Amino acid sequence: MNEQLLTTTASDMVKKGKGILAADESTPTAGSRLKSIGVESTFETRNEYRDMLFTAKRIEDFISGVIMFDETLRQSTTCSNKIPFVKLLNDKGIIPGIKVDTGAKNLSAFEGEKITEGLDGLRDRLKEYFNIGARFAKWRAVITIGQGIPSDLCISANAHALARYASLCQEASIVPIVEPEVLMNGSHTIEECYEVTDKTLKIVFEQLKHFNVLLEGIVLKPNMVISGLDCNEQADVETVSEMTVKCLKSNVPEAVPGIAFLSGGQTSDLATEHLNCMNKNHMESMPWNLTFSYGRALQADALKGWGGNNRELGQENLIKRAKENSLATEGNI
Repeated sequence: MNEQLLTTTASDMVKKGKGILAADESTPTAGSRLKSIGVESTFETRNEYRDMLFTAKRIEDFISGVIMFDETLRQSTTCSNKIPFVKLLNDKGIIPGIKVDTGAKNLSAFEGEKITEGLDGLRDRLKEYFNIGARFAKWRAVITIGQGIPSDLCISANAHALARYASLCQEASIVPIVEPEVLMNGSHTIEECYEVTDKTLKIVFEQLKHFNVLLEGIVLKPNMVISGLDCNEQADVETVSEMTVKCLKSNVPEAVPGIAFLSGGQTSDLATEHLNCMNKNHMESMPWNLTFSYGRALQADALKGWGGNNRELGQENLIKRAKENSLATEGNI
């Protein structure tokens, strides 16, 4: 484990003014996104879409890292000289990352709950990914709020898996993004979301401590504390900001260099507004940088603008959205 590499990389990932582009959609998910704009999903079209994103001019001004899927990490630009994406990003000063979990599966004997898999063989995969050029990784745990759930077992099992993953990453000198996501799906109130998020974060950091994970060498990727999508009363931006920051201050050690929120199904505009409000109202009182690690909230406009052939509009839309979120990391919108 190279502690200096881990701490430097983690700090660089959450630099003020920059965030992380999540472009780690699995092949089926990427296929669904392409289908939504009438484009057939093939190795070539997925390559072309990622190429459009990564080659956008000035992307490095707003993006510190890119999370990729295994296929994407091994791909190259579509221009004649075929520059590997890892080299392209490194040359721009953007850190390449890799999704390493194999998905959330049904938790046996616990109906309606999930456990993330992918620990088998992870040590060897991480060694390979490091050699290819990945310097950080991502593992997503899924916590659902519903009737009688989440169970204590679901939270503890997912926290345990996150900690094992994080420990293996650091052994390979790869920064782990620790992502415990309390889903927005459901009719729960923001108060219920707070309760579950508070409990989840508390157990996650207990497990990270048990596994001797270097907190200075991780990035936390949590959900915001927010009303369920189907809740009749949707909390306003100020309330989401206040409750999210309160929950983080209660559970996240100061040693963690930064927090990069997931968007979790929020609209692009709302995810930006929430991040901006948190930094505008609380930046001076927080020990860590608050930034973004968005997928759809960064890509939706770019995907629509690209439409399979309009690279210029797709890139223009991506940079516009990335710049807005960059400003939000400083509370400057």
